[in-house]
Amino acid sequence: MTVAVETGTWQLDTAASTVAVRHRTFWGLVTVKGAFTAVNGHGEVRPDGSAVGTITLDAGSLDTRNAKRDEHLRSADFFDAANHPEITFAVRSAELRDGDEVQVVGQLTVRGISRSKSVTARLVGADDRSLTLDTEFTVDREQFAMGWNQLGMMRGLTTVAGTLRFTRTAAA
Repeated sequence: MTVAVETGTWQLDTAASTVAVRHRTFWGLVTVKGAFTAVNGHGEVRPDGSAVGTITLDAGSLDTRNAKRDEHLRSADFFDAANHPEITFAVRSAELRDGDEVQVVGQLTVRGISRSKSVTARLVGADDRSLTLDTEFTVDREQFAMGWNQLGMMRGLTTVAGTLRFTRTAAA
């Protein structure tokens, strides 16, 4: 079943959207989890069904429920939030394929460093007023100058999981 998504401008519903991260640390024994509390975004669905847009995270809003760790994550060892307050994913193309699968190609920018990133999302709900996407993908934090790894405690990739709900703001 293919779902049609309405053409027009869409705004991220910040109250109904989440972006979370998890990373295995302490030599794989502990998984650190956190969520960004400030997430914004917008997009446009074009007449041909393709979409473009931007998701922006406040780098200083990551909450892991440990104030000391959160302060370290905001420091120059990780997000360097004082100098790079935003993390952005600029969607260059998003195309609905095979039912509910959305192929997303964009540019992820962290700490002022941009890298191309392709992800697969799932359209989990859509009507003429709203749409919801779920995605999960991995990021190599070293590609964004976040190589801090005291005693080899933090190996591997960071998993990013997002549920993004958009509401339609205008017809094209």
